[in-house]
This record gives sequence, C-alpha cells and structure tokens, in this order.
Amino acid sequence: MNAPLIDPFARAITYLRVSVTDRCDFRCVYCMSENMQFLPKKELLTLEELDRMCSTFIDLGVKKLRITGGEPLVRRDIMTFFQGMSRHLDSGALEELTLTTNGSQLSRFAEPLYAAGVRRVNISLDTLNEEKFARVTRWGSLVQVLKGVDAALAAGLKVKINAVALKDFNEDELITMTQWCAERDISLTWIEVMPMGDLGNEDRVGQYWALTDLRKQLAQHYTLTELTERTGGPARYVRLEETGQKIGFITPLTHNFCESCNRVRLTCTGDLYLCLGQEDMADLRAPLRNYPNDNAPLQDAIRAAIGIKPKGHDFDYSRQKADGQVTRHMSHTGG
Repeated sequence: MNAPLIDPFARAITYLRVSVTDRCDFRCVYCMSENMQFLPKKELLTLEELDRMCSTFIDLGVKKLRITGGEPLVRRDIMTFFQGMSRHLDSGALEELTLTTNGSQLSRFAEPLYAAGVRRVNISLDTLNEEKFARVTRWGSLVQVLKGVDAALAAGLKVKINAVALKDFNEDELITMTQWCAERDISLTWIEVMPMGDLGNEDRVGQYWALTDLRKQLAQHYTLTELTERTGGPARYVRLEETGQKIGFITPLTHNFCESCNRVRLTCTGDLYLCLGQEDMADLRAPLRNYPNDNAPLQDAIRAAIGIKPKGHDFDYSRQKADGQVTRHMSHTGG
C-alpha cells in the first residue's frame, strides 16, 4: 500500500495542489465571473477532512503540497490546517508546504504561515498600476496587496510573483514589473492566459499574449541566459544577466509542458482532477466520508484515479478560438 503513485506514462505523482475554498475576495476577469455562485458550504471538505485527505496523499508519496483557492486565506480558521500539516514537515514525510495567494490577506498571515513551516509563497499580481489592478481584479486593492508582499518578505518568506500575460493590458509594464521585482529580490513568472471557465463576457483569444513575443521584448532590454533547472513544475526559466534575477515562463499554449507533469489537483469538494486542461476527475469525497475510520478505500480510489491520468491537455488558440476550453472556473479547480 506504500508503493509510490505512478501514472500510465511512468510519471511519479509527488505534487498535490489543493483548493481549500472556491471563494475569493477578488473577481479577476480571467478567473471568475463578477457575480459568482459559490458552492454550498456543506459540499466543501471540512478542515479536518482536508487534513486527512492530504495526509493520505503524503502517505502515498506526495512530497510537495501547494494550497490554493479561490483565495485560501479567506477560509475561516485556515491556519489550523497549515499548523496541522506542519507535522509532516517535522517528520520529513513532506518536503515543502507552499501557498498561492492574491496577497490581500498576507499582512495578517505572513508570520503565522512562516511559523507553520511555509517558506515560499506565490502571489498573483498582473499590474503595478492601481487603476488597471482595480479593473482586472474588479474588487481588489493594489495597496493592500503590496502591503502583503512587504509583510511576506519581512516574515522571511521567499516571494514569487505570478503575472498573467494579457494583451493590451500589461504589455507596457513588462520592464517596469521586471525592475520592481529585481529591486526586491523577487522572482517573476509570466503565465499565458488559459481557456478556463465559461465566463460569457470575456474574449480569451483577444486576451492572449504569447510568451514567445513577451520573451522577444524582454530580450531587447536584457541578456537572457537559458537555465536548465526545473522546479517540478511547468515553468521554463531564464536569468537576466544585468540583474541576476530569474524569470519564468509558463506556456500551456505555445509549448505543451505535459511530458514531465508530476501533479494532480484536489478541489475543495474532494474532486481530484488529473489534468488542469482535461475533464478527467475522480470523486474522493465519497470514500473519505463513507469510511471515516478506514483509509484503505480512499487510498484505492486515489490509485485508481492516478491510473487514468491523461498524457496532457489540449489548450490551443492557433485556430483563433479557445480550443480545449474547459467549463469549470479556475477558482474551483485550484489556481
């Protein structure tokens, strides 16, 4: 029962991304509708159930756990979950506990997160312009997020900024954001906008700014050195020789990064998605709740799910339509 999780393509699954809530205090235009219908709370896994679920995955060989949402830090009493997971860091069973956040709550939670064993956080930030930030997040405050960034750095957390590349939105901030991150010793990763969620009022093809073009623009200002390092994720990295900083590129559209995929995604309702860009999923809530004192059925369900993990996704904008689009919102799957 302790054999590692190996998918049909001989990839070891060692990385679990867990959405602890579908709720968020922002309404980013590429992630959510402005008037979201959130899930009934009874459908969500309790914090105790999330602990048991994640602990079972760790028993099966998961070494990295990333907590996502929605916005994970808006979930009530979420720090009790982080504090519970710290026991797996202490035992050595878990190598890393990380967080993806919009930064709005970090001024409150940065120090407790560090105390619970979190050492790195990814903060989603697409612009440093207050007006544009309000427009893309609909409800967000740039000042509040920047305070969160400062609090994270002060607490000792390593910060990486994730920026979604949006055509005619943040193209003009490429160098500004690069310099801002360099001044703070913050890594920066650019992400191509993905066809997630049927929002009805968003033109995904129109938003799409290919990172091949972004990289060419960056190369006009800096000397780019290709890096061979991989973090187990989809990003490819370069070093800017003039600043020494690392810039990442996540390119699900211009370069399919699936050959080395080592991850699966658990939703806040207990659905396990085997691929961000496919609809293949398994219900893990049922075996979790139906057998509260026996983990064997849950382990069997996890192994069966990994056995149907697809080779990769089908995202494609090359025909000027969002082929490969999936209808669930990114906030439900886990950002």
